[in-house]
Amino acid sequence: MTKPITTQPDASSNEPALPSDLIEALPGKFLVFDGPDGSGKSTQLKMFLKAANAAGLRITEVREPGGTEVGEKIRDALLEHLDREEMSLRCEMLLYMASRAQLCEQVIDPALKRGDLVVADRFVSSTYAYQGAAGGIPFSEIDSAAKIAMQGITPDSTLIFDVDQETAASRLNPLLDRMEAKGAAFHKRVREGYQSLIAGDPEHERYLGIDARGNEPQVFANIIDALRTRFVG
Repeated sequence: MTKPITTQPDASSNEPALPSDLIEALPGKFLVFDGPDGSGKSTQLKMFLKAANAAGLRITEVREPGGTEVGEKIRDALLEHLDREEMSLRCEMLLYMASRAQLCEQVIDPALKRGDLVVADRFVSSTYAYQGAAGGIPFSEIDSAAKIAMQGITPDSTLIFDVDQETAASRLNPLLDRMEAKGAAFHKRVREGYQSLIAGDPEHERYLGIDARGNEPQVFANIIDALRTRFVG
């Protein structure tokens, strides 16, 4: 595989950039960007992918649910029933897992074997937070389903973007409507679910908590610091 371009961050540029030691550490890794609605993860994911592409890294980008033909059909079914009570919570959880199973086998596993950097917009951590902590499904049930779906494929690191609910809701008005529809208590439980994942991994071997309260460059700098600590030392 072609050696990645060792681009150093340019302090005079507003463009996001990756340090050379991190560029060298990322091929073959599986990263997940996750967090509550309004945490800014999607914005940071785009910034990270732009920087990784500029550095010459070979990237496979995936999203959940979806990412495959089968997964996109499951995504449509989930979105169609998002605000309805006719789909049970366990059915919802298992549909997410079904999409994840197809994604792991069809896309993620081959990409990792090629040495790609795999970057996912949400993964199993979302299931623990939304269907588990907020919805009430025991983590043990999610563990069992995930074991079948993922077949040993686990992220090298999951970046969890943490922000208070007021900040999250203020970032986008349509999001505020969505959050109000779910209720403050629901989103509080979601955030607590993500925080419990971070707290349960004190060595940061699986989860990296990212302070997402700052502006975009500040949060991006937090990402780089966390990833360098995890993979470079």
